[in-house]
Amino acid sequence: MKATMFLSALLISGFASAQFDVEDRDDDFITENNRSILKIDIKEPLLQVAVKNCNDFKAASFEGGISAYKEILRKYMYVYLNTDFYVLNGDFAFALTIDQNGKVTNIEGTPKVANSRVFFDDMKYIVRRIKKSWIPATCNGLPVTSQIKIKINLSTIATDL
Repeated sequence: MKATMFLSALLISGFASAQFDVEDRDDDFITENNRSILKIDIKEPLLQVAVKNCNDFKAASFEGGISAYKEILRKYMYVYLNTDFYVLNGDFAFALTIDQNGKVTNIEGTPKVANSRVFFDDMKYIVRRIKKSWIPATCNGLPVTSQIKIKINLSTIATDL
């Protein structure tokens, strides 16, 4: 009998304190759930900077072709871009430096706009997450460092949920 009374008192006090917290909360702090819809258009073709003084230059290529790279890049951008912290609109260009081993060693983004550093850091992370290697460019049959330029158009539509 004492145990039943104790459990019912505990239950009633739990409901009372829960109701108290809801009624006495500070409503000056209201959060809104915003969701962004991001549209990504990676321009074709990806441009490659040729090596100077090279008679027989062959451009770097990606396993599965450029369309496979574009699809992986687009998929990773949708997954890893943190669009809760910034809105992306407009044309951006990225220069990827591909070394003699087919690894991406440097990623530079333009144009530099307000708060673009966070976006460019996210893009560096995304490009490095792609596990497949590039087949390096060759000059006269020898692998050389080259640069790929990618142009991306982004448009964001922000909605309230």
